[in-house]
Amino acid sequence: MKLLHTADLHLGQIIYQNYDRSDEHAHFFRQLQRWCETEHPDVLLVSGDVFDIQYPSAAVKKAFTDYFVDLYRSCPWLHIVITAGNHDSASRIQADSSVWQLANVHLVGVPPATNVSADDASWQDQYIVRLDCGYVVALPYMSGDRKAVVQSLLDTVARENQSHLPVVLMAHQAIKNAEVTGHPFEVGTLRTLEVSALGEGYDYLALGHFHMPQTLGHPTEGFLQTATYDAPVARYSGSALHVSCDETYPHSVSLVEIDRHGGQVAVRQLRIDELRHFHVLPQDDSSFTSSDEALEGLKALIADSPRGYFRFRFEHNAVLPPNFSQMVYDILQPTQEEWRFNPKMIWTGETADTASQEKEQKFEVAELQQMTDPMQFIERTKDQYPDLELEDVRQAFEDVRMELERMREEKEHGKTANSRNSFTDTNLQNE
Repeated sequence: MKLLHTADLHLGQIIYQNYDRSDEHAHFFRQLQRWCETEHPDVLLVSGDVFDIQYPSAAVKKAFTDYFVDLYRSCPWLHIVITAGNHDSASRIQADSSVWQLANVHLVGVPPATNVSADDASWQDQYIVRLDCGYVVALPYMSGDRKAVVQSLLDTVARENQSHLPVVLMAHQAIKNAEVTGHPFEVGTLRTLEVSALGEGYDYLALGHFHMPQTLGHPTEGFLQTATYDAPVARYSGSALHVSCDETYPHSVSLVEIDRHGGQVAVRQLRIDELRHFHVLPQDDSSFTSSDEALEGLKALIADSPRGYFRFRFEHNAVLPPNFSQMVYDILQPTQEEWRFNPKMIWTGETADTASQEKEQKFEVAELQQMTDPMQFIERTKDQYPDLELEDVRQAFEDVRMELERMREEKEHGKTANSRNSFTDTNLQNE
């Protein structure tokens, strides 16, 4: 079996609350299509977080359709398996699954229920993709440990797999001991699983969720261009784009070849050419001491490269004029958003005297009662916490909101399935 593994597309992402990334995604998909055409894989795996938010715009949905229809037209032999991640609406992805099968695309949105019977295989077909070259067990993001459910799927494949074909398991999960750069709030706050919680019997575990390419258990080999391992192998392909300024490491798509079940797994990384790279100014790891230095550094960067993202690093005692951000945007205006500014500064050196910032914030009771968004309170008190990254806090609250929404979807899906089974049973009794 030969497969391409990617994940965390985050289609529709608006970065720094301002910049649309559709041209960057189009640039990525041109590379992905070229790799599918030249490498001729049997299957393309997309392990979750297809969209950046649960309710993407019509334009983003159209882009998704256009990208994968183009892939189908250029590579009609290719099977594509796409699973939902924690950023996706499970039910919305599942709703489109039937029509996409006409284009060899298998969409898996809603995870199996926690109380399914291992003895009843009727629910398993929507999660097992049977190919001439092997098996793909496609699992979307699941809240909590469902080892028994996962193992029952792998056991079913084991009973069928008399020809010792390769077995691939897909999962969008946070696995313990993975490198989590770019996910500062998820470690210790969102549930992480031992890799053993995803069962036994696969040759390759195609993971999504964390954005750094890495092979679990081989921390020094994450960026090796080629490596061969004895099965089983668990790997994060990494995200398609640098999703935040912390992700300065290379991003790639994993090309994986498995000779047989229980055999050798060869991994080759196909380096993604990012349309816009992230830069920190100054680029020599020093820090600016004035706004004039920073603006001159920005002009030099723009003259040297056609596009990118950037942020500034300042000494803690640098004094910036009140209109500094506007001065930056004035310089950027002729680039027509080819250069994009992250206004979150990096401050270095000794911590400035914050005594004036530590005054107690006082609120009227009525004012507190009217605050329905916790970010309102945090923003009002942010001066007391100079190291607090508000964007990370916003993302943490958004992750919690999406987790609650996913739990609601799973509950509603379970009710629908139970109602359907009850209706069928009643009809049979009446007959």
